[in-house]
Amino acid sequence: MLQKLPIGIQTFSKIREDNYIYIDKTKEALDLITNYQYSFLSRPRRFGKSLFLDTLRNIFEGKKEFFEGLYIYDKWDWTQKYPVIKISWGGKLRTIEDLEYTLKSTLKENQKRLDIECEEFKHLPTCFRELVIKAYEKYNQRVVVLIDEYDKPILDVIEYKNEAREHREYIKGLYSILKESDEYLQFAFLTGVSKFSKASIFSGLNMLEDISLAPRFGNICGYTQKDLETSFKEHLKGADCKRVKQWYNGYYFLKDRVYNPFDILQFIRNDFKFSNY
Repeated sequence: MLQKLPIGIQTFSKIREDNYIYIDKTKEALDLITNYQYSFLSRPRRFGKSLFLDTLRNIFEGKKEFFEGLYIYDKWDWTQKYPVIKISWGGKLRTIEDLEYTLKSTLKENQKRLDIECEEFKHLPTCFRELVIKAYEKYNQRVVVLIDEYDKPILDVIEYKNEAREHREYIKGLYSILKESDEYLQFAFLTGVSKFSKASIFSGLNMLEDISLAPRFGNICGYTQKDLETSFKEHLKGADCKRVKQWYNGYYFLKDRVYNPFDILQFIRNDFKFSNY
């Protein structure tokens, strides 16, 4: 029976439980969490960043059952479990009110999952810091912070100068909490499409290491040629693989050339129709 195609699925546990294809990225994950404390990864959209982030969450939460057969399975101490705070910027963030509503909802979800109640909700960055400290105190363990699409609040209003500046200053203040909370943190990882170095979002995060073009992490997201020839071999039977390579194998992050996962999954789903997905 063919494994299912993980189109649009960003939940690691669902992929592992429901027989979806999963390209093992746990070797890179283990390298990252062993050798880095604060890091940032930039990749294009639909490249698997959210799935990788969720993979990290499951590792830190000690969900060993989902990792059987994967690289990390017998190399990680699964008895060590960490409280994880995950921030994802969903929906359209056209105004500061949109941004605050999304952040408030995300912080509430984290409080519920961690069984923690915070007192401060008027100033959300302060609530974020309170959540970090209370998680550290409750679980007697340093906290892991994962931030997906950190730059979305700016990208959603990038064509509007004043709004973009306002959003930039807001999230800059939010992310600066990471530096202020160093004593309580085990690991922090941010993903995004752009670095925005000139926008000085990271000026308060001088401890953040950009791994976007580190050769050792060149394949951290995306599918390699080997992946297509093994994991997707049966799905690509009858496809013109030479042409597939010409169309979609154009990304290079200083290791192997990689395919955008969304391109390949849509190509298979649409009966080998070549298109700019």
